[in-house]
Amino acid sequence: MALASVDDLTYTYAEAAAPALRDVSLELEDGEVVAVLGPSGSGKSTLLRALAGLVPHFHGGRFRGRVTVAGLDTRRARPADLAGTVATVFQDPEDQVVMARVENEVAFGLENLGTPPAEIWPRVRGALDAVAGAHLATRRTAELSGGELQRVCLAAALAVRPRLLLLDEPTSQLDPDAAEHFLERVEDLRTTVVLAEQRTTRALALASRVLFLEGGRLLLDSPRVQALEWLALHRPAYLPGASVGNGHVPHLGETVCRVRGAVYAYGAGRPALDGVDLDVRRGEVVVLEGPNGSGKTTLAKLAAGLLQPHAGTVERTVRAGYLSQDPGRYVVRERALDEVALAVHDRGRAQVALDLVGLGPFAERHPRDLSSGERERLGLAAVAVAEPELLVLDEPTRGIDPHRKAEIADWLFGQAAQGRAALVATHDRSFPADRRIALGKEAPVAV
Repeated sequence: MALASVDDLTYTYAEAAAPALRDVSLELEDGEVVAVLGPSGSGKSTLLRALAGLVPHFHGGRFRGRVTVAGLDTRRARPADLAGTVATVFQDPEDQVVMARVENEVAFGLENLGTPPAEIWPRVRGALDAVAGAHLATRRTAELSGGELQRVCLAAALAVRPRLLLLDEPTSQLDPDAAEHFLERVEDLRTTVVLAEQRTTRALALASRVLFLEGGRLLLDSPRVQALEWLALHRPAYLPGASVGNGHVPHLGETVCRVRGAVYAYGAGRPALDGVDLDVRRGEVVVLEGPNGSGKTTLAKLAAGLLQPHAGTVERTVRAGYLSQDPGRYVVRERALDEVALAVHDRGRAQVALDLVGLGPFAERHPRDLSSGERERLGLAAVAVAEPELLVLDEPTRGIDPHRKAEIADWLFGQAAQGRAALVATHDRSFPADRRIALGKEAPVAV
C-alpha cells in the first residue's frame, strides 16, 4: 500500500480565479525521494500543502478529489492528526519559527508529540548536527540570518523522524556548502522525501523520481533517467549546467558606492562585519558570496543606506534601491499594481514594471495570493520602478525558476549597460557577474 496517494485533485484558493492544481494524481512509496520541478506559481507548494493537510484545512478554498496519507483521508484528518507522520519545511522559515531559542525550537515538535524527555535533547543535538547547526543551539532565533533560520527549521523537521518529509525550497537561503551537507543527510534518511526545488542540479542528483508541474497540471511523473531525457527535449533550462543570462562586457564609470573599514555588530555580539572595504562602479554587476552569517545582508544594507556603520565609512553618490531577502513580508497594499506604484505614484509606470518581471496579468491580485517566487519578482518590480542608480538586491533569485532567473540576470546586465550599478548578495553560484566578492574570510576577496 502506498504511503500517500493523490487522486484527481483539483484545488482553488479562496477568491482565486483559476485552480492552483488541476486533476493531479500520483502515489508515493516508502523511501522514495521525489523532486518536484516547475515554474513559479505552477502548483508545487500547493501540492506539498495538500500532502500536509494544510490544503484545504488551513487555506480554505475549493477542494475536489482525495488525498490520503498513511491511511488518513485529509478531508477528515486535520494537519495535527498527521503530526509525527508528516513534517514540512516551508519556503519562508521566518513564518515557521515559534520559539525564541534555537534548541527549544528544535525540541518543540518532539514535546508536542509526547517524546520521552530523555530522548528529546539527544535528538535535538543530532538534528542540529545533521544541518551543520550545532553552533546555533543557544542562539536566539530573532538574531539569526535567513540561512541560519532555515537550518533550524530543517533540524526541527528531522528531529521528529517523519515517514513523509515535505521540503519546499529547503536550501533557498543556505550557502552551497550547507546545502550540500543537508541534502547528503536527506539522501541517508530512510523516509519518503518530496523536494520542491529551483536549484535543480542538487534536486535531480538526489531524486529517484521527478515530477514536473506547469499551470497546475502534472506534465511529468517519471524515474530520474527518463525525466532527464524529457527535460532535455521539453524544458532544457531545468537541466544541470544550463546557462543563466548572457552577461556583458562592462564599461565602467565612476564609483557610486565606496565602503572603507566598515564595522557593524548586532547588539553586543561578534561583529557581523569587521573592517570591510568595497567599491561598486557604474556599469558593473557585483556579486557578494559567502556562507550563512558571513555578513552579506549587512554589507548590502550598509551599501543601500539602511544601516550606518559603527566604525568606518560608507559613501554613496547616487540614489539606491534595496530588495530584501523576503519582500513578501513588507507588502502594504492589497493589489500588486498598487504595491509597485507606491514608490512613484504612477500606475502606468507600475504596470510597465510588472510586465517587465512577467507579472502583468496579476496586477489586480493580492500580493499574498502570489507564490513565493512571484512575490520575489513583485519586490523586484517595486524596486525597479523607481529607477535607482544603484540596485542592491539580497537573494533576488530565491524561489525563482530557471527561465525567470535568466530574465532577471539579462535585465540586470541591461541596467548596468545603461550606466547603473548593481550589488547582488546571493548563494546562487550560477548567477552571472562582472565581479564576485567572497565574504567570510579575514577580508573580502575578489574571485
